[in-house]
Amino acid sequence: MRKGQLFNSEIVKILARMGHTDQIAIGDAGLPIANETPRIDLALTYGVPTFMQVFQTVSHDMQIEKVILAEEILAHNPHIHQQIIEQIKEIEQVQHNCIDILYVSHAQLKQQTHHCKAVIRTGECTPFANIILQSGVIF
Repeated sequence: MRKGQLFNSEIVKILARMGHTDQIAIGDAGLPIANETPRIDLALTYGVPTFMQVFQTVSHDMQIEKVILAEEILAHNPHIHQQIIEQIKEIEQVQHNCIDILYVSHAQLKQQTHHCKAVIRTGECTPFANIILQSGVIF
């Protein structure tokens, strides 16, 4: 049995196959996911699991060099945005690197998910609680 915090075998498999600059998305319950993009559906009911629970857990098992957020999160979900920024600061300290934060329109973020190795769907039911994580390298 793995010793890491992440138990979901589908997520572990995707992360193990990712290389430098590959991307994975974590989305709220309403984020559309293209048919050709693998969907890892964790949503059970409203708010379960939360976006932040999934982001925090995945971020412990992944080297992250960049994140992409919808610029709309700033005005429409500042609480989650603040939590994301705090988590990114924690990740930077653990990884000893700076993580670039790119803000794009929500439409652009949805289009970018088509290039992700997978989209993880959470039970989050607050607006614009979506993120794309870009893989860095550990050396």
